[in-house]
Amino acid sequence: MKTSLFTLMLSLSLILQLSSCEKHSRNVIQNYYDKGEFNGSVLVVNNGKTICDTTLGLSNIEKNIKLDKTTPFYIASLSKPFTAVSIMLLQQKGLLDYDDKASKYIDLPAYARNVSIRQLLTHTSGIRDYESIIHKKGLTNQEVLRWLSGENKLQFPSGSTFEYSNSGFIILSLIIEKISKQSYGAFLSEHIFVPLGMKNTWVYESASAHKNRATGYNKDKQPDDYSILTTGDGGIYSTPGDLYRFDQALRSFKLINKSNTDLMYTPAKLSDGKTSNYGFGWFIDESKGGKSVSHTGGLSGFRAIFWRDLKHNSCIIALTNQGDAFPVGDFLKDMKRTLE
Repeated sequence: MKTSLFTLMLSLSLILQLSSCEKHSRNVIQNYYDKGEFNGSVLVVNNGKTICDTTLGLSNIEKNIKLDKTTPFYIASLSKPFTAVSIMLLQQKGLLDYDDKASKYIDLPAYARNVSIRQLLTHTSGIRDYESIIHKKGLTNQEVLRWLSGENKLQFPSGSTFEYSNSGFIILSLIIEKISKQSYGAFLSEHIFVPLGMKNTWVYESASAHKNRATGYNKDKQPDDYSILTTGDGGIYSTPGDLYRFDQALRSFKLINKSNTDLMYTPAKLSDGKTSNYGFGWFIDESKGGKSVSHTGGLSGFRAIFWRDLKHNSCIIALTNQGDAFPVGDFLKDMKRTLE
């Protein structure tokens, strides 16, 4: 009898705790929306329990189309974990090794021929990031590769420094295509999106762009839509619900095995013995409370957050199509407080 009473009291305590957490989360999100700083979709999970799954605002302002939970947003650099997992899937099939030179699979300029796949995954390659240099609508992977061929050296010796490089993840996308003999989008669809039931996730192609996707806007609600065609560093549209499916698949080793999962969350070791705070496609934060990993994305009128507490099976996913109105860091900090 005492055991049953204790169990009941514990259950009630957990329900009240979750209710309080849910109310706090919704209040934070509503506050950002009311201030005009957030228009989008949010999913919050605490200890395996969904405490908030909501959308606020419009998918298309001109047509007055409301957002719903199936509306895909451009996730920009949040595509990088998918690129990393794709490389790991190829490794598990014995089709590549992380210490292979990338030039084994695709043509690279002479200065980059000794860069390894591992160094591309961990942003330690020294290959220059194109994003702050090239500004062109319809930009493709091949155009970025041609631009890299016009460079004459690495920014630093490979493996010595962490420096974020979108160019490096474009090279990884080209390696995926070369080995699989599929487009980046087709490979991800066959090996990740379809098996996980990610029905509202796809890689953007201008000829077959989905009509129900969110349109991008700036803080003044002027159109600022996605307009380039690179993959590997970006290219994916998704929803919080689908990203949560990805989260759960990674936790249960449905896609990649435990040794690769551990490697994915291990900070890269630099040539001077120090470590970075990035593994294979994830930023890593280790504290006394455990390990969390995260990635953000931002381009044109889109911003994305994917934060995952590995110990407590908790995550925060937020996608917006009113990009520069959204204070990403402040929002994540406020939302993490609701889980404490």
